[in-house]
Amino acid sequence: MKVAIGGDHAGFEYKKQLVEFLEKVGHEVKDFGSDSEASVDYPDHVHPLAEAVEKGEFELGILICGSANGVAMTANKHQGIRAGIAWEDELAALTRQHNNANVLCIPARFIDYDKTLSIIKTFLATEFEGGRHERRVDKIGC
Repeated sequence: MKVAIGGDHAGFEYKKQLVEFLEKVGHEVKDFGSDSEASVDYPDHVHPLAEAVEKGEFELGILICGSANGVAMTANKHQGIRAGIAWEDELAALTRQHNNANVLCIPARFIDYDKTLSIIKTFLATEFEGGRHERRVDKIGC
């Protein structure tokens, strides 16, 4: 699977480890930054990632920042993006199953790396259920 990943300085350490893991298990990954723990403006990394997912260059995206709120708000400004925040596996599954999320947002300051990895595995392995959810998802865009 082609996966885009990015975030801000608060998510940098997790992102580094996740890129390595995702590539190791066979995913093609593009890192949209940040490239260090130095403070950055997260929209500078989120907009390019969201545009690439929206254009279909990547099947799914992963964004990591301190609370996940800023990256989710920014990504969701793009009409073709459905970004969901998850801090538990069940939330990651539901955002795919019911909302057909194409970007997962992780709150790095609130969960440890092992939990993050579990959430990402769940997100990547879960399919959209369609059915009654399709009608609702079709109404999300403005």
